Parts: sequence; C-alpha cells; structure tokens
Amino acid sequence: MFKLQPNGFRNRDLRHFTAELRGVDPDSVTVGQMTYDLRRLRMHGLIERLPHSSRYHVTDTGLSTAMFLAAVHDRLLPTGLAHLTSDQPTTLGSATDAYRTAIDDLTRATGLAA
Repeated sequence: MFKLQPNGFRNRDLRHFTAELRGVDPDSVTVGQMTYDLRRLRMHGLIERLPHSSRYHVTDTGLSTAMFLAAVHDRLLPTGLAHLTSDQPTTLGSATDAYRTAIDDLTRATGLAA
C-alpha cells in the first residue's frame, strides 16, 4: 500500500496501522515509538527517507521482504499450526519435540531449570 504513494508516507500515517496490529488504541502510540520503529526499518534497508523531508518510501528490498513474509504467512503458517496441534505424528511435530527436549536439557545443564 505504501509503495504506491508517490509522495511517500509520514510517521503519523503509520500510527493507526501499527496500533491496530498491536491491538492498542491509536492515540496510545507515541511519536517516539513510531520514530523507533521507522529507524529500525530504515536500518534494515526496508524503507528510506526522502531527502529534505520527514517522509519515507518503501525500498525494493522492503517490498520483496513484505511479499515474502505475506506468502509465508498465507501459505505456511496455517498448515504449520495445524500440524503442531494435530494428534497425528508429523515431521514438524517431531522437530518441535526435539527442540523442546534440547532446550529442557540445556536449561537443566546450566542450572536454569525451575
């Protein structure tokens, strides 16, 4: 959506969307929180600031990353979650058991187990 805005987008343009994703009231998202989020996106090369303005635009890398994450969310996540909650043995279920066992072993070995 923001890739198609020729003038870019501002900090305040994102406040409503990020509040919705976080499940909070848009008025509770501060300018500082938005600045922090934008700075992190900029540092990862997903957005860049338009010169001599307080506007940003999505980079090609950012668009590719968003498309990849959307595809993973739509195609893999529902199936993966279904496999994890299934009573039938699956490869993903076996992998889950293996990493849980490894974490339990590590916490016992380091003395962090409760």
